[in-house]
Amino acid sequence: MSQEGSVIRGLQHGPTEKERKYDRQLRLWAASGQAALESANVLLVNSGPGTVGIEALKNLVLPGIGKFTIADDAIIQEADLGVNFFLDEACLGKSRALCCAEYLVELNPEVSGNCFPEEDDPFDLEKLTASSEPFTIILYTSSLQKDLVCFLESYAERQKIPILSVHSVGYYSYFTLKLPAHLPVVDTHPDEDATADLRLLDPWPELSTFVSQLTKDIDDQTDHDHGHLPLVATLLHCLEEWKDAHQGNPPLAYSDKLAFRNLVANGARRNNPEGGEENFEEAVAAVMKHVTPFSLPSSLKQIFDYSNSTEISSSDSFWIIAKAVEQFYEKHHQLPLSGGIPDMKAESAVYIKLQSLYKAKARQDASEVMSTVRTLEGGIGVAQAEVELFCKNAKFIKLVQSSVHAPTLTKIVENELLNDELSAVAGPETPLSLISIYIALRASTLISTDSAEEIVDFVASSIPSLSGNNRLLQVAQEVIRSNRGEVHNTAAITGGMVSQEMIKLITNQYVPIDNTCIFDGIESRCQVLRLNLSEHHFQE
Repeated sequence: MSQEGSVIRGLQHGPTEKERKYDRQLRLWAASGQAALESANVLLVNSGPGTVGIEALKNLVLPGIGKFTIADDAIIQEADLGVNFFLDEACLGKSRALCCAEYLVELNPEVSGNCFPEEDDPFDLEKLTASSEPFTIILYTSSLQKDLVCFLESYAERQKIPILSVHSVGYYSYFTLKLPAHLPVVDTHPDEDATADLRLLDPWPELSTFVSQLTKDIDDQTDHDHGHLPLVATLLHCLEEWKDAHQGNPPLAYSDKLAFRNLVANGARRNNPEGGEENFEEAVAAVMKHVTPFSLPSSLKQIFDYSNSTEISSSDSFWIIAKAVEQFYEKHHQLPLSGGIPDMKAESAVYIKLQSLYKAKARQDASEVMSTVRTLEGGIGVAQAEVELFCKNAKFIKLVQSSVHAPTLTKIVENELLNDELSAVAGPETPLSLISIYIALRASTLISTDSAEEIVDFVASSIPSLSGNNRLLQVAQEVIRSNRGEVHNTAAITGGMVSQEMIKLITNQYVPIDNTCIFDGIESRCQVLRLNLSEHHFQE
């Protein structure tokens, strides 16, 4: 076929309309993530001003979630028009859930939007959950009644789905993320530079043979060939020289690595116009990172330990693969090879051959794990793609656990107050804790008062160390000043952060926060704290 014909054919089989529409986000979470989004069923239970929940939902509608339901029994009033950009005067007197759902769907007609309750129906969440398809994830606003919160959390626990709460008042906000007992995240998207496993201290035969051919008669090579040896070949060749001079031992101690780095640097030719060789400079820079013995990541050790727990489902493909990878590790004292290599100076043909060697080894390791999976109970139904993804990301898989074992709020406050004392000495480079924002906003939902001092006293009755705390008083004053209302720009920023975490959970990609994010809109900064979300923080 002519080149022109190939171009025409490429144009005919170009990106689909959906691929063009979602091009940028597909680069972030790929087709698998997009498919997860499009099959998601999101429930937003709105209360209070309700702006932050709608802002979060907007950022899920735009990338194309499958469907959503807004549960909100509020009727739109004048006050809503000033803080919710989805509402106008024509909406006055109508259902807030209905109007918001209609306008949200206009942003992306491929998304299905519902509202609850319908006209004259009671606000019965039990009826909603019973009559709807199972929800994938739930978001509710923190001013919701306590009995409704308990029902939603109970539903989420039964369905084993994440549930988030968000609270925005004035220029402050926070949101929490409550997970099932454990959430394994396979595709954590680490930096590409961190994923390369060159296996320099434990090369397999095919790699060793290829490198031997490349470095044969290295001193007699032309300047061009010598200057295009890939760093893998250079380092493996120098490692053999080092081991010959050190009784077969590789350079593991820091002092030995420094000496080895000098050995590599001295191998570069300097009698050329450049005064050195870029490929050897790359090899020198790679010594500390890649000439290291393998050690099992603590996160993966945690998963191996947990895979033998009675708390997990033996039919879950993740845990079946985890057991198979553990057996691979026990046999080889290595994890399956990821198969990726960094960019490096080399002839194109040599680099491609090197890539193919690493990819072939990765496929071989994944195939061995797959064979082990098939021998385990429930392993017959595990997909090859799942095994390959696990093997590729094994070093970076995370197990995000529930907050049950997190410290108590009193203990966290003590630590944060101590850090604040140190911050006062260190100066402005060390910011103060934002825990007071969480506490003041949380307390404001539990008592009805127009006094900032009463909010502080209410908190101090449960957490005495905060009695008379000036920072807490300042936040309480902002709560009272804003009349517990929302400021749209704060709600929009917070909604964006909430939706980002929801996308992580829906796609099961990237690592979600653990587990509370507090936002200070006055100082424009956030803090993430791990709180015990099952704890009753205050004496009501």
